[in-house]
Amino acid sequence: MASDWKEALGALAGSLPAQTEATADENPVPQQKTAAPDPRKLRIDFERKGRAGKCATIISGFDGLDDDEIARIAADLKRRLATGGSSRGGEILIQGDRRNEIKKYFKIK
Repeated sequence: MASDWKEALGALAGSLPAQTEATADENPVPQQKTAAPDPRKLRIDFERKGRAGKCATIISGFDGLDDDEIARIAADLKRRLATGGSSRGGEILIQGDRRNEIKKYFKIK
């Protein structure tokens, strides 16, 4: 019984067209480019209100970036700062007052 599925798979593999280099080049996989946010347009705010006394740093102004790219930036930023946070609605929330470290990350003076 164990060999039945192997035989069926082998028969199916013989009927598939062979992948050649020419067909692989006809459909190239596009390279993903992650656009870096413009640090001149970023806004870094410090908030304590509505967070049960906990403080948070909010980064906004990621114009032209989709939510997936913002999530990648947030993940890298959280990893480098060794802190928690989240990204949603075009903003990144970092736990704590991390304004200076965030400015260094984005190379803002």
